[in-house]
Amino acid sequence: MSLSSCATLRASRLAVAVAAALSLPLAARAADSVTLPDGSRATQLDTVEVEGHAADLDQAAGTGTRLALSVMETPASVTVIDRGTLDRRGVRTTQDALSGIPGLTVASPPGNGNAVTYRGFSGSQITQLFNGIDVQYASIAARPVDAWQYERVEAIGGPSSFLYGAGAVGGTINYVTRLARLDRDEAAVQASWAAFRDATLAMGANLRIGGDDARQAIRLDVSTRDAETGIDQQRREATTLAASWLVQLAPTLRHTLAVEVQEEEDHRPYWGTPVRQPASGRLSVLPATVGRNYNVADGYYGQDVRWARSLLEWTPGERDTVRNTVYHYDALRDYRNVESYRLTPDNDGVIRSGALLQRHDQQLYGNRLEWTHEGALFGLPTQWATGLDVSYNRQTRFPLSLPATVDTVALDAVTPGHFLDVPGASLVHTPDRTNRLHTQAVYLENLTHLTPAVSLLTGLRRDRIVLDVVNHRAATSTNPARFERTYTPTTGRVALNWAFTSQASVYAQYSTAADPPAGILSTANFATLRDFDLTTGRQGEIGAKLQSQDGRSFATLAAYRIVRRDLAITDPANPGQTLPVGQQSARGVEASFGWRPSDALTVEGNLAWVDAALDDFYENVGGLSVSRAGNRPTNTPSRVGNLWVDYAFDPRWRAGVDLRGVSSRHANAANTLSTAGYATWGAHVGFAWNDSTELIVRGRNLGDRTYVAYTLGGTMVYLGDPRSWEIILRKRF
Repeated sequence: MSLSSCATLRASRLAVAVAAALSLPLAARAADSVTLPDGSRATQLDTVEVEGHAADLDQAAGTGTRLALSVMETPASVTVIDRGTLDRRGVRTTQDALSGIPGLTVASPPGNGNAVTYRGFSGSQITQLFNGIDVQYASIAARPVDAWQYERVEAIGGPSSFLYGAGAVGGTINYVTRLARLDRDEAAVQASWAAFRDATLAMGANLRIGGDDARQAIRLDVSTRDAETGIDQQRREATTLAASWLVQLAPTLRHTLAVEVQEEEDHRPYWGTPVRQPASGRLSVLPATVGRNYNVADGYYGQDVRWARSLLEWTPGERDTVRNTVYHYDALRDYRNVESYRLTPDNDGVIRSGALLQRHDQQLYGNRLEWTHEGALFGLPTQWATGLDVSYNRQTRFPLSLPATVDTVALDAVTPGHFLDVPGASLVHTPDRTNRLHTQAVYLENLTHLTPAVSLLTGLRRDRIVLDVVNHRAATSTNPARFERTYTPTTGRVALNWAFTSQASVYAQYSTAADPPAGILSTANFATLRDFDLTTGRQGEIGAKLQSQDGRSFATLAAYRIVRRDLAITDPANPGQTLPVGQQSARGVEASFGWRPSDALTVEGNLAWVDAALDDFYENVGGLSVSRAGNRPTNTPSRVGNLWVDYAFDPRWRAGVDLRGVSSRHANAANTLSTAGYATWGAHVGFAWNDSTELIVRGRNLGDRTYVAYTLGGTMVYLGDPRSWEIILRKRF
């Protein structure tokens, strides 16, 4: 399906979504007539469910383990942001959701997707999963999408290759989609209108086929968004759809078929703002360039993503569960932009360069078979999880890169030219190379209770990764027609947890990771892989978790040290070559907390401090090899904090504020350039017309702070969003 069909699809899907939202509640809420013992007839009203509030630490650990453990029981730093929290915080996209993870920062320049920094590491050193599946291209594939279709977002800090394969030295993030369920019928519609003509309409519905005795259920979630931004002439159109069909084939056997569609078109996407020249010390931007878009008038980014999953679950006994997941992922992404800007020496004009036409064509096929078992080991209670994961990942890239200077435009330029105005530009996609990844992995995880209070959690994974690269261009000594590399990393975790009461525990853990040397194997070339094996990472972590008996308050604390070895550095004796001997490390402390002193007041927050360093690193600077040992990696703040306060001052009215603070970051490995830290705040007011309808007014960055969300070297920065407001109408059926 072509990207140009998005508008037609969006209209038809929206019509189906609205019709489903209006019809499903009638089926779900219809009253039934019943016969009383005396023979008379009466109407049976709907069942009313009253849900209590569970502390965050009682939630399933999800991404933190494959075993049936809660966050409290898992000896690791695990964060779970559920659907209720996403709604309460006004989360619009997957990027917005990530601020709930302690210490994490994220920005989304078009060429980077969700560019995450976590525990002192960034880029491909952070694994981003979709329903536990790694597409092995997260730096682009995890580009923000509307969050309506997601049930929750999960994260585990530090190395987790032992769970999900190569990568994840800094941490793992998992986006979990809503699926059909048999326990209830439900439906909801949400509409919002925001500053910069930002409009969104979304619906979701779950319908059991057969009422309370149903053995089938279907679910549909769809959202469509048409938005401009605070950047002139930038516009985003996006549609997401998730549908699933659950069938209880037998009392012990169920199957779910799930499909997802993500379509996005960004017209004239914003790539960044040039910094004031000469660039030195603290970077800054000219007021005249804030909100300006120096991309060409027909600049473009588009993605067309398809997911299909077949989930089969068999429970042959009370203590055993077998799951098999067959999955397919298909993505097509297109870029057509002028991406690099720098100010003239007199700060009177903008020099544009870096014209790029790019296409990514990626397919992923895989199957995961896993078995979990509860039993005894030497008479001690134990849980096991073991599995086999096989996948094939194929990606072809079609770059047309024109790095030379394009032109110089005025600071107040509005529509500076078109892509085909660039000398050498054309709209022809010529393949460069195809990367094919064949991965087979076997893993094992065990939890054994040594005493009623002390448990030992261990995990081990063995991967075999075969990378086969086909060069579609002219073969040379540094770019052969074809080459192949094989990697066989073994990673693991061992952790001890002591629950000295049912509401308090302490733990210690050691875990390892293996990381691709070139960052992303699905796009790596011969030069970056010729002399390199996978890098290695290890982490030591201690922590504590506390929660009150009534579930109204909780707190977590974790301290860690991570070391990543064998990363590529410039050869000190030969600046034109690289060596696999570098080292990077990070140590830090993270805390999260929640407090609900009354039914009306909720306070939540997190704080993090990290000391990250390039321990052994040389950089090629003008043909010279320069040591950067002891310097901080770029885009890595030392302190990050978040606070959310919600207060229901009336049965129908509630209000809240949110605050976020990020310390300064360096813009280069030399640490001679940096950006200022920043703090932003927002607020919201909500009014409930009744138990199922709510109107919310929300303001973001109310101080209208101009701040740098991400640095792009010494000439450009990516600015955060300006002050904005939003009105949300939410209806549940």
